[in-house]
Amino acid sequence: MQHDRVGLGWRPELAAGIFDSLDRIDILEVIADNYVDADRAQRQGLAMIARDVAIHLHSIDLGLAGSDEVATVRLERIARLVDDIKPEAWSDHLAFTRSGDIEIGHLAAPPRTPASVEATVRNVRKAARIVGSVPFMENIATLIDPPGSTLSEAAWIAGIMSASGCGLLLDLHNLYANATNFGFDPLAFLDEIPLDRVDGIHIAGGKWISSPDGEKAYLLDDHLHPVDEAVFGLLSEVASRTAQALTVILERDGAYPPMPELLAELDRAREAMRAGRRRRAAQEAAHIQTADAG
Repeated sequence: MQHDRVGLGWRPELAAGIFDSLDRIDILEVIADNYVDADRAQRQGLAMIARDVAIHLHSIDLGLAGSDEVATVRLERIARLVDDIKPEAWSDHLAFTRSGDIEIGHLAAPPRTPASVEATVRNVRKAARIVGSVPFMENIATLIDPPGSTLSEAAWIAGIMSASGCGLLLDLHNLYANATNFGFDPLAFLDEIPLDRVDGIHIAGGKWISSPDGEKAYLLDDHLHPVDEAVFGLLSEVASRTAQALTVILERDGAYPPMPELLAELDRAREAMRAGRRRRAAQEAAHIQTADAG
């Protein structure tokens, strides 16, 4: 019933290994911001890649969860890139990246309130109108629990999905890092979000860092390390709880290992999903057997 896919974030440093391994890579995720100002030759090259392998575009600079209305010109640049490349889908983050004229320089979590739900929904709808399709929205990792929040992260995300009609790009390392740093149960988080709206999944690795006073350790989502086994465990759990096909992307942004190591992580992701699917099938069979017996 499912055709789960596993792929890799496109990085120029990995190009040779990716081209040699397309038989083991189902999909590539391309950072849109690296190509919105690309010349014609670069865009044509990306379009050629898209003819050989499925492509998703991933934006990191729109700041759709900000209180300010996203600039039309930023969305028009994404729209032109989408029109040129014709990816399967595109995505952005549940974060803000600027306030007025001040560029923050990273993805920041807004206060999780009904007001920020409303602002995010407004921006997602505008993005969908200009680009021509609704983006998947990704949960982010944060080292600071947003002050002024009145909603849990899960309730905040669920509210945005319900009101905007967007799907969720579920980043499992971000979930794992937030759960670890702020002391909540990641399985309870999965209970609270509409998993039937998960359209894609990110997996990645991170490292432990110390607080400035050295009194506490935090898990940092840096995309520079192998995927933690706990993240594969969460991937298996999501596969056991969902019926739709899942598309999983391994993110790696530096300290690149040899390609066989990345391919092994892709295989580990496939294995985790197969295990989850088997559990789901066993649960459904047991339910049918119980119903028949009754």
